[in-house]
Amino acid sequence: MNPWRGLGGLPREVWLICATTLVNRLGTMALPFLVLYLTEGRRWRAEEAGIAMLVYGAGALVTGPFSGRLADRLGHLRVLKASLWTSGVAMMLLPFASGRLALYPLIFLWAALTQAFWPSSMALLAGVVGPTQRKAVYSLHRLAVNLGMSVGPALGGLIAHRSYTWVFWVDGLTTLASALLLSIFLTRAAAPEPGALGPTTRAWRDRRLLLLLFAFVPVVMVFFQVEGALPLWVVRDLRLGNPFFGLLFSLNTLLIVAIEVPLNLRMAHWPHGRQLLAGSLCYAVGFGLTGWATTRGLLLATVVIWTFGEMILLPAMSDAVASLAPPERRGEYMGLYSTAFAAALTLGPWLGVTVYAKVGPPWLWAGCFVAASLGGLALFRLGTSPLHESS
Repeated sequence: MNPWRGLGGLPREVWLICATTLVNRLGTMALPFLVLYLTEGRRWRAEEAGIAMLVYGAGALVTGPFSGRLADRLGHLRVLKASLWTSGVAMMLLPFASGRLALYPLIFLWAALTQAFWPSSMALLAGVVGPTQRKAVYSLHRLAVNLGMSVGPALGGLIAHRSYTWVFWVDGLTTLASALLLSIFLTRAAAPEPGALGPTTRAWRDRRLLLLLFAFVPVVMVFFQVEGALPLWVVRDLRLGNPFFGLLFSLNTLLIVAIEVPLNLRMAHWPHGRQLLAGSLCYAVGFGLTGWATTRGLLLATVVIWTFGEMILLPAMSDAVASLAPPERRGEYMGLYSTAFAAALTLGPWLGVTVYAKVGPPWLWAGCFVAASLGGLALFRLGTSPLHESS
């Protein structure tokens, strides 16, 4: 039996959006090399490069609700295309910014334009399939992201060896290529008419949504220890080396590519609460056991556990938010979801490294277990009661 057979009936729009995302992510290399570009290419101090990353994070944080609301008014597809065209141009212009006063605003603009892609794409995907297909569709979209990210940064390393400027130009050109692909092949999609906002509740006034996102943030902060405390534990303290740390990401990507879509096809009829709890507990166990994982084999086992958490939790959370949202406000709801994700990315690594340095690794990994478990229980309770749509 083919575990992928459930994808056969997906609309053409889904495949085009996922193909566009794949092309875009195949060229993703500017952000991973931004700090190196500033410190090595422009001879900035490390703290100045750190400020640049904070500026990028601020741009990503503030744009989510605004871009989602704009997409509901102007049309999800229109804002999606505009995000790709403008962020591609911004990336190609960035190497020409001569000083800090020019570069910081351009980095902020680049982040804001790039982040506008996500609420629009997630809302658009929710609008072209039925509730029972959404988990699989969001998994397929994540597959496109992960496939692209498995190539883009590695290719960026080869290009950066020659020229940091070309890192931004290639990233910008692939973003423009994805915009062109979408503009040629997708001119219309099933979505609410622009400007058709009815008397429904604004996203930031939806108590159920806000509670769901507040419970979600600490769980994902645990996940983002992959960019915070985990490299310190693996490379610095266990002295297993950078190549082995890179292998952990390779294992994560391979599992996602091979398993995530079939797994979510199998779980399509699970209640949101059950799936959110299962994913959160995988995070709790995977990262909680990391403090006892002092050998390569044990660390690889923990990666398998928390990767299952990633594959289970994130498509279910996207579907839960889409189910809560009135169709004419899906962009707005997805914008708040995107903001919550960006907040976890901003706070998670910082807090993890701080706890790691101040009170030690055992307390951090135990805290990860507690935070993900409590967040998962809250998500279970919130996700179990009926949403706006049947899933």
